[in-house]
Amino acid sequence: MKKILITGKDSYIGESVAKWLARFPGRYVTHTIDMRGNSWKEHDFSRYDVVFHVAGIAHDSSRRALEDLYYSVNRDLAIATAQKAKNEGVRQFIFMSSILVYGGSSGLSQVITRDTVPSPSSVYGKSKLEAEEGIRSLESDQFKVVIIRSPMVYGKGAKGNYPKLAKIARSLPVFPDFDNQRSMIHIDNLCEFTRLMIENFFLQNGEYVRTSESEEIEGSMKQPI
Repeated sequence: MKKILITGKDSYIGESVAKWLARFPGRYVTHTIDMRGNSWKEHDFSRYDVVFHVAGIAHDSSRRALEDLYYSVNRDLAIATAQKAKNEGVRQFIFMSSILVYGGSSGLSQVITRDTVPSPSSVYGKSKLEAEEGIRSLESDQFKVVIIRSPMVYGKGAKGNYPKLAKIARSLPVFPDFDNQRSMIHIDNLCEFTRLMIENFFLQNGEYVRTSESEEIEGSMKQPI
């Protein structure tokens, strides 16, 4: 059973992932902690196999007054959490980043591929990208990092821009037919993708071992996972 710590209480994505993993009895156990203040620093991370970091300022903004807060929460807190996880023996760290590391959403025809170079145009995007860079610098054979650059999330209970757009579309007699392409993901697909990252990037052999038989099978389980 994999033990997962979700860092970020009341997060829509964090809570959704916890509920999704609960669909697989005996496979996962999740725990969520609040990252406000400093109490999280006293929490024992060594009990967990995976830390899923979702804490952060969720909405993009161009307000200069929020710049320090974006960097403090989205960058510095994320890196500090990853460092603590590594120091305490956590094997995998999953960071919820954003598609906005590639730039703003003003371009109606922007299509992002695996070859697109990150070029954030807002403080929000820059803080997320700098967090990614700081977290990746901690990666090692014993500490695996997964970065999820999520696009707009929609689905039951979703927050952010999508519900606003849907509400406008329902209320207006005519909705503009823009010839654009927008990357989106349903919350269920994001949850399953996260689960697959936990399964496929987890550091262990491809099968479990009885402790009493460990000497007998030493050397026989070195095949790739």
